[in-house]
Amino acid sequence: MNWTLEVVVVPVSDVDRAKDFYAGRLGFAVDHDTRVGEGMRIVQLTPPGSGCSIVIGEGVVPDLPPGSYKGLQLVVPDLRRARAELVERGVDVSEIQVLGENPSPVADPLDNVGFLFFADPDGNGWAVQQISARG
Repeated sequence: MNWTLEVVVVPVSDVDRAKDFYAGRLGFAVDHDTRVGEGMRIVQLTPPGSGCSIVIGEGVVPDLPPGSYKGLQLVVPDLRRARAELVERGVDVSEIQVLGENPSPVADPLDNVGFLFFADPDGNGWAVQQISARG
């Protein structure tokens, strides 16, 4: 039986600002933006090519303060290209960092160990890792 992670709820303080960041700057698709009732709004966004979405909204995660998530991670096949796209879109993103050593030879020295980092407007922390092929 497969167990798939489908949604991660990300706490934000301003839903419209966060929606603009994730959709407008990161290029996530807006799957839906629904008002369920007074004080309850759910916005689901999916990164290009991902099977897992994020949800932001009002009344969604009352126990988590905005910006409290650290270590959310995206994976891309080309970290240099991903960084260039983020910079072009105005995202404040770190330089590429190599964390550790590859256990076996790879065509691109960034594979598996290349990362960059950024945060959303509330301070939720994201990493982007390069994995061009899975074993």
